Amino acid sequence: MTAAAQVLFGRVYHCRFRPVRHAFAYPVFLLRMPLSAMDGASRGVFSVDRWNLLALRSADHGPRDGSALEPWVRGVFAREGIRGVDGEIVLETFPRVLGFVFNPISIFYGHDRDGRLRAVLCEVSNTFGERHNYLLQAPGGRAIGSREWLEAGKVFHVSPFCEVAGHYRFRFSGDASSRFAQIDYHDADGKLLITTIDGHAEPLTAGTAAKAFLTFPFLTAGVVARIHWQALKLWLKRVPWFSKPEPPIQETTR
Repeated sequence: MTAAAQVLFGRVYHCRFRPVRHAFAYPVFLLRMPLSAMDGASRGVFSVDRWNLLALRSADHGPRDGSALEPWVRGVFAREGIRGVDGEIVLETFPRVLGFVFNPISIFYGHDRDGRLRAVLCEVSNTFGERHNYLLQAPGGRAIGSREWLEAGKVFHVSPFCEVAGHYRFRFSGDASSRFAQIDYHDADGKLLITTIDGHAEPLTAGTAAKAFLTFPFLTAGVVARIHWQALKLWLKRVPWFSKPEPPIQETTR
Protein backbone atom coordinates (compact mmCIF):
# COMPACT_ATOMS: atom_id res chain seq x y z
CA MET A 1 0.00 0.00 0.00
CA THR A 2 1.42 3.39 -1.00
CA ALA A 3 1.97 5.84 1.85
CA ALA A 4 0.21 9.21 1.70
CA ALA A 5 1.92 12.56 1.21
CA GLN A 6 2.03 14.85 4.25
CA VAL A 7 2.73 18.44 5.26
CA LEU A 8 5.05 18.77 8.25
CA PHE A 9 4.43 21.90 10.33
CA GLY A 10 7.26 22.48 12.77
CA ARG A 11 10.49 24.33 13.43
CA VAL A 12 14.19 24.33 12.74
CA TYR A 13 16.49 24.81 15.75
CA HIS A 14 20.22 25.49 15.53
CA CYS A 15 22.77 25.93 18.31
CA ARG A 16 26.51 26.62 18.14
CA PHE A 17 28.58 26.11 21.29
CA ARG A 18 31.99 27.58 20.45
CA PRO A 19 33.78 30.01 20.48
CA VAL A 20 30.58 31.82 21.49
CA ARG A 21 27.15 30.36 22.04
CA HIS A 22 24.73 31.21 19.25
CA ALA A 23 21.24 29.71 18.93
CA PHE A 24 18.04 30.38 17.02
CA ALA A 25 14.77 28.68 16.05
CA TYR A 26 12.34 29.40 13.23
CA PRO A 27 8.92 27.98 12.31
CA VAL A 28 8.78 26.21 8.95
CA PHE A 29 6.83 23.67 6.98
CA LEU A 30 8.12 20.81 4.84
CA LEU A 31 6.67 18.17 2.55
CA ARG A 32 6.92 14.44 3.15
CA MET A 33 6.41 12.87 -0.24
CA PRO A 34 6.43 9.11 -0.95
CA LEU A 35 8.17 8.95 -4.31
CA SER A 36 5.72 6.37 -5.61
CA ALA A 37 2.86 8.83 -4.93
CA MET A 38 4.30 11.88 -6.69
CA ASP A 39 2.32 11.54 -9.91
CA GLY A 40 -1.04 11.83 -8.16
CA ALA A 41 -0.10 14.17 -5.32
CA SER A 42 -1.23 17.55 -6.72
CA ARG A 43 -3.81 19.20 -4.47
CA GLY A 44 -5.27 22.70 -4.72
CA VAL A 45 -2.42 25.23 -4.54
CA PHE A 46 0.18 22.41 -4.58
CA SER A 47 1.42 20.76 -7.76
CA VAL A 48 4.11 18.30 -8.81
CA ASP A 49 6.36 19.26 -11.73
CA ARG A 50 4.36 22.29 -12.78
CA TRP A 51 4.01 25.83 -11.44
CA ASN A 52 1.69 26.54 -8.54
CA LEU A 53 1.82 28.54 -5.33
CA LEU A 54 3.49 25.47 -3.81
CA ALA A 55 5.29 22.93 -5.97
CA LEU A 56 7.61 19.96 -5.80
CA ARG A 57 9.87 19.68 -8.83
CA SER A 58 11.81 16.55 -9.66
CA ALA A 59 14.49 18.77 -11.24
CA ASP A 60 15.30 20.27 -7.83
CA HIS A 61 16.66 16.93 -6.61
CA GLY A 62 18.81 14.01 -7.66
CA PRO A 63 20.24 14.33 -11.19
CA ARG A 64 18.51 17.73 -11.65
CA ASP A 65 17.27 16.77 -15.10
CA GLY A 66 13.59 16.36 -14.26
CA SER A 67 13.67 12.57 -14.48
CA ALA A 68 11.82 10.41 -11.95
CA LEU A 69 13.44 10.49 -8.52
CA GLU A 70 12.61 6.98 -7.33
CA PRO A 71 14.81 5.16 -9.91
CA TRP A 72 17.63 7.62 -9.18
CA VAL A 73 17.54 7.04 -5.41
CA ARG A 74 17.32 3.28 -5.82
CA GLY A 75 20.24 3.51 -8.22
CA VAL A 76 22.33 5.35 -5.62
CA PHE A 77 21.50 2.68 -3.04
CA ALA A 78 22.42 -0.10 -5.49
CA ARG A 79 25.73 1.49 -6.51
CA GLU A 80 26.68 1.95 -2.86
CA GLY A 81 25.84 -1.65 -1.98
CA ILE A 82 22.74 -0.88 0.06
CA ARG A 83 20.40 -3.85 0.31
CA GLY A 84 16.90 -4.22 1.70
CA VAL A 85 15.32 -0.97 0.50
CA ASP A 86 12.47 -2.75 -1.26
CA GLY A 87 9.68 -0.62 0.22
CA GLU A 88 8.67 3.02 0.12
CA ILE A 89 11.15 5.87 -0.29
CA VAL A 90 9.95 9.12 1.27
CA LEU A 91 11.38 12.56 0.48
CA GLU A 92 11.30 15.22 3.20
CA THR A 93 12.03 18.67 1.78
CA PHE A 94 11.04 22.29 1.38
CA PRO A 95 8.78 22.80 -1.66
CA ARG A 96 8.97 25.64 -4.11
CA VAL A 97 6.96 28.63 -2.88
CA LEU A 98 5.88 31.12 -5.54
CA GLY A 99 8.35 29.40 -7.86
CA PHE A 100 11.42 29.66 -5.62
CA VAL A 101 13.21 27.18 -3.35
CA PHE A 102 16.41 26.73 -1.40
CA ASN A 103 16.94 23.44 0.42
CA PRO A 104 19.88 23.32 2.86
CA ILE A 105 19.02 19.64 3.27
CA SER A 106 16.54 17.24 1.69
CA ILE A 107 16.22 13.76 3.18
CA PHE A 108 15.28 10.54 1.38
CA TYR A 109 14.15 7.82 3.81
CA GLY A 110 14.49 4.31 2.35
CA HIS A 111 12.28 1.60 3.89
CA ASP A 112 11.94 -2.12 3.45
CA ARG A 113 8.67 -3.81 2.52
CA ASP A 114 7.76 -4.07 6.23
CA GLY A 115 8.12 -0.32 6.71
CA ARG A 116 11.42 -0.42 8.58
CA LEU A 117 13.97 2.28 7.87
CA ARG A 118 16.99 0.76 6.13
CA ALA A 119 18.92 3.69 4.65
CA VAL A 120 18.86 7.49 4.61
CA LEU A 121 20.20 9.72 1.84
CA CYS A 122 20.79 13.33 2.90
CA GLU A 123 21.06 15.73 -0.04
CA VAL A 124 22.92 18.82 1.21
CA SER A 125 23.15 22.14 -0.65
CA ASN A 126 25.14 25.30 0.04
CA THR A 127 24.57 28.89 -1.04
CA PHE A 128 27.17 28.52 -3.82
CA GLY A 129 24.89 26.21 -5.79
CA GLU A 130 26.87 23.08 -4.88
CA ARG A 131 25.39 19.81 -3.60
CA HIS A 132 26.58 16.63 -1.96
CA ASN A 133 24.93 13.46 -0.66
CA TYR A 134 25.58 11.73 2.66
CA LEU A 135 24.41 8.10 2.68
CA LEU A 136 23.61 6.60 6.08
CA GLN A 137 23.11 2.98 7.08
CA ALA A 138 23.13 1.05 10.35
CA PRO A 139 26.07 -1.31 11.00
CA GLY A 140 25.66 -4.58 9.13
CA GLY A 141 22.86 -3.18 6.99
CA ARG A 142 20.20 -3.93 9.60
CA ALA A 143 17.11 -1.76 10.13
CA ILE A 144 17.84 1.66 11.61
CA GLY A 145 16.41 2.10 15.10
CA SER A 146 14.41 5.11 16.23
CA ARG A 147 16.87 7.85 17.28
CA GLU A 148 19.82 5.59 16.58
CA TRP A 149 22.96 7.61 15.93
CA LEU A 150 24.49 7.31 12.45
CA GLU A 151 27.78 8.93 11.41
CA ALA A 152 29.39 10.37 8.29
CA GLY A 153 32.61 12.31 7.81
CA LYS A 154 32.21 15.95 6.77
CA VAL A 155 33.58 16.47 3.25
CA PHE A 156 31.41 19.31 1.88
CA HIS A 157 31.45 23.06 2.57
CA VAL A 158 28.23 24.42 4.05
CA SER A 159 29.17 27.41 6.23
CA PRO A 160 32.24 29.68 6.19
CA PHE A 161 32.19 29.48 9.98
CA CYS A 162 32.93 25.74 10.00
CA GLU A 163 35.96 23.97 8.58
CA VAL A 164 35.51 21.03 6.22
CA ALA A 165 36.76 18.50 8.77
CA GLY A 166 35.34 16.34 11.53
CA HIS A 167 32.12 14.38 11.26
CA TYR A 168 28.34 14.52 11.51
CA ARG A 169 26.07 12.45 13.73
CA PHE A 170 22.48 11.97 12.58
CA ARG A 171 19.38 10.49 14.18
CA PHE A 172 15.78 10.25 13.07
CA SER A 173 12.43 9.25 14.55
CA GLY A 174 8.75 9.62 13.86
CA ASP A 175 5.39 8.04 13.29
CA ALA A 176 2.28 8.88 11.30
CA SER A 177 1.75 12.18 13.13
CA SER A 178 5.18 13.53 14.11
CA ARG A 179 8.74 13.66 12.84
CA PHE A 180 12.16 14.44 14.32
CA ALA A 181 15.62 14.73 12.81
CA GLN A 182 18.83 15.81 14.52
CA ILE A 183 22.23 16.55 13.01
CA ASP A 184 25.21 17.21 15.27
CA TYR A 185 28.53 18.41 13.92
CA HIS A 186 31.74 17.45 15.74
CA ASP A 187 35.15 18.95 15.06
CA ALA A 188 38.51 18.05 16.64
CA ASP A 189 37.41 19.60 19.94
CA GLY A 190 34.06 17.82 20.20
CA LYS A 191 30.48 18.81 19.54
CA LEU A 192 30.27 22.21 17.86
CA LEU A 193 26.75 22.43 16.40
CA ILE A 194 23.29 20.95 16.85
CA THR A 195 20.51 21.24 14.29
CA THR A 196 17.04 19.75 14.77
CA ILE A 197 13.97 19.63 12.57
CA ASP A 198 10.74 18.57 14.25
CA GLY A 199 7.02 18.99 13.93
CA HIS A 200 3.62 17.39 13.48
CA ALA A 201 2.47 15.90 10.21
CA GLU A 202 -0.90 16.36 8.53
CA PRO A 203 -2.17 14.69 5.36
CA LEU A 204 -1.49 16.70 2.21
CA THR A 205 -4.89 17.98 1.09
CA ALA A 206 -6.08 21.09 -0.70
CA GLY A 207 -6.80 22.51 2.75
CA THR A 208 -3.43 21.78 4.35
CA ALA A 209 -1.62 23.03 1.23
CA ALA A 210 -3.54 26.30 1.46
CA LYS A 211 -2.83 26.49 5.19
CA ALA A 212 0.90 26.02 4.56
CA PHE A 213 1.00 28.72 1.89
CA LEU A 214 -1.04 31.24 3.89
CA THR A 215 1.07 30.64 7.00
CA PHE A 216 4.42 30.72 5.17
CA PRO A 217 3.95 32.69 1.91
CA PHE A 218 7.61 33.76 1.94
CA LEU A 219 9.18 30.53 3.18
CA THR A 220 11.98 30.45 0.61
CA ALA A 221 12.89 34.11 1.04
CA GLY A 222 12.87 33.58 4.80
CA VAL A 223 15.21 30.59 4.62
CA VAL A 224 17.76 32.47 2.50
CA ALA A 225 17.47 35.73 4.47
CA ARG A 226 17.91 33.95 7.80
CA ILE A 227 21.01 32.13 6.60
CA HIS A 228 22.66 35.44 5.75
CA TRP A 229 21.33 37.22 8.85
CA GLN A 230 22.72 34.55 11.16
CA ALA A 231 26.02 34.62 9.24
CA LEU A 232 26.24 38.37 9.86
CA LYS A 233 25.64 37.82 13.57
CA LEU A 234 28.44 35.24 13.72
CA TRP A 235 30.76 37.61 11.87
CA LEU A 236 29.96 40.40 14.33
CA LYS A 237 30.75 37.99 17.16
CA ARG A 238 34.16 37.44 15.52
CA VAL A 239 33.67 33.73 14.93
CA PRO A 240 36.60 32.51 12.77
CA TRP A 241 36.02 32.42 9.01
CA PHE A 242 37.17 29.63 6.67
CA SER A 243 37.52 29.91 2.90
CA LYS A 244 35.50 27.56 0.69
CA PRO A 245 37.42 24.56 -0.69
CA GLU A 246 36.51 22.80 -3.91
CA PRO A 247 33.60 20.36 -3.53
CA PRO A 248 34.38 16.63 -3.46
CA ILE A 249 34.59 14.89 -6.82
CA GLN A 250 32.30 12.04 -5.78
CA GLU A 251 28.62 12.94 -5.37
CA THR A 252 27.96 10.61 -2.41
CA THR A 253 29.81 10.00 0.87
CA ARG A 254 29.14 7.14 3.26
